[in-house]
Amino acid sequence: MAKKHKDKTPIQQLLLPWYILYTGKFLNWVSPYLASRFAGKLFLTPLKYKLPKREKAMDQNTKQTPLILPKSKKQIIVYEYGNGGKKVLLVHGWSGRGTQLSKIADALLKKGFSTISFDAPAHGKAPGKMSMMPHFIEAIHFLNKKYGPFHSIIGHSLGGMSTLKAIKEGVSPEKAVIIGTANSVTAITQEFVQNLHMDKEVAYLMKAHFDEKFGQDMDNYSGAISAQSVHLPTLVIHDKNDVDVDYKCAEEIDKQLTDSELYLTEGLGHRRILGDPKVINKITTFITA
Repeated sequence: MAKKHKDKTPIQQLLLPWYILYTGKFLNWVSPYLASRFAGKLFLTPLKYKLPKREKAMDQNTKQTPLILPKSKKQIIVYEYGNGGKKVLLVHGWSGRGTQLSKIADALLKKGFSTISFDAPAHGKAPGKMSMMPHFIEAIHFLNKKYGPFHSIIGHSLGGMSTLKAIKEGVSPEKAVIIGTANSVTAITQEFVQNLHMDKEVAYLMKAHFDEKFGQDMDNYSGAISAQSVHLPTLVIHDKNDVDVDYKCAEEIDKQLTDSELYLTEGLGHRRILGDPKVINKITTFITA
């Protein structure tokens, strides 16, 4: 599949088997309630894919250590890359892995930084089948205590939302960068269901189920809400052609930050943006300034 076509295809449609998509459509027709439970399970199940060639160098040149998160008891795989004195924490997105931001990491190493990244539970080499945003947030807190303090934290997509929430909860890097980050959890569930070609009612039922399951309104994890408590220099990057997360989310988050810079691109989509030379230069310039 051509890169440009992939950029225009939501990740669920790109990686989910056809029979899963058709099952969702069938359940949507039979019972929105059953469809919402089916979609909810898919929502918490990371999609697996082979290690891309562009990430192999980082994978081969990092010290990798399995560690257990103290609260959830879930295992993560930690990647230590480089020997620079100043450390940057890299937080991948949903269905990503610790090497997903490899091009950014390579550029940071050339600037004298080292990076810490991780496979979240059920992602990459970490065991498990299901994961959730609180695991990402717990990992950030855990790694900050074990390897920090970090000069900067860079988060992509869900990793960006988790970064903002962790900073709100007390993690304090000097700077933060968020890329392709969603704002509203409600919007995420609606976009997820839409990408599965299900009705909006399914999204409402799924969100209500999550609220009940976790004992709180999951919109408390939304990017703009967390951003209200983030007062450190933050670079917000988003592509206008992102089909996984609408770029308006970046504008909404940026408005809530007290010290931020909004950098919008075009034609890079949700994933290719991570390897774009201009974007990487923007990030390294921001961090080293």
